[in-house]
Amino acid sequence: MEARHLRYALALAEQEHFGRAARALGIAQPPLSKQIADLEREIGARLFDRTRQGVFPTAAGAAFLIRARRALDEMTAAGVDAGRAARGETGRLRLGFIASALLDPLPAVLGRFGRERPDVRLELHEMASSRSTAALVAGGLDVAVTLGRPRGAGAEHLVSVTIGHDHLTAVVSSTHPYAGQMSVSVEQLRRQPLIVTAAEDEPTVGAGLRTLLGEESAALGGATVARDVHTIIGLAASGVGVGLGPSRMLSARRAGTWFCEVTPRTPLPDLILSFDARDRSPVLDAFLATVRRNCPDVGAALDQRLGHHRP
Repeated sequence: MEARHLRYALALAEQEHFGRAARALGIAQPPLSKQIADLEREIGARLFDRTRQGVFPTAAGAAFLIRARRALDEMTAAGVDAGRAARGETGRLRLGFIASALLDPLPAVLGRFGRERPDVRLELHEMASSRSTAALVAGGLDVAVTLGRPRGAGAEHLVSVTIGHDHLTAVVSSTHPYAGQMSVSVEQLRRQPLIVTAAEDEPTVGAGLRTLLGEESAALGGATVARDVHTIIGLAASGVGVGLGPSRMLSARRAGTWFCEVTPRTPLPDLILSFDARDRSPVLDAFLATVRRNCPDVGAALDQRLGHHRP
């Protein structure tokens, strides 16, 4: 039994006449009559009564036509679903990201992707860069957004592009002596209580700050440790000290705070988007297309990386 048999039977039931059904199907009447007869033999039951008034479904035919209509509807839906999946309109995308990426550029990217692909299921996981890299290599993620390029076993199979640059920024209360200044110097920071983050990914602690302030910096040794950049801003607004974090904090401004540049300008690791070069997922391609439209200069970098990794 083929799909055409189902269409022939449904057309005959609708037209109630072999000649009219044949014309509606765009075929000659004899082949239609033969196909219906072949179908009845295959099923082992008469599906239509041939009368002078017309051709009408039997009880067996009526039962068959209900299922036939459902089957053809399912076949049509299957084709539609396959096409949508091939265009990346359905499926899922598993994304691992560092928290500060939610300041910029992820909100715009995720918002646009969600509007354009509402039937794609987004599975979002806030993760340290090392963990998301490991999950990406192991196949547990489709995309990872990290600080700095992924390293370690399996990283050679990843395509990585920069989606954001960053540098160290200070935030203080609007009543702080530094409020109103365009910048603060390292010497000034050494004389102030500091607020830094203990998050594994934020380079505002550890080697970066020790290099900037000095290995034996009393300010760093007595710094208040915050969970993330939002906490840094909140503590700074409360007058606890000078908060140090990535310049992406500027997108989370709040009343009662003032942001200053740190001099000398201290670059932080780039924000990197990575995915497996061997992944041919249409959903991933759709997501990358959204990233291209939202992140300047990403398109050329993606083309270069993909041209290098993919045949």
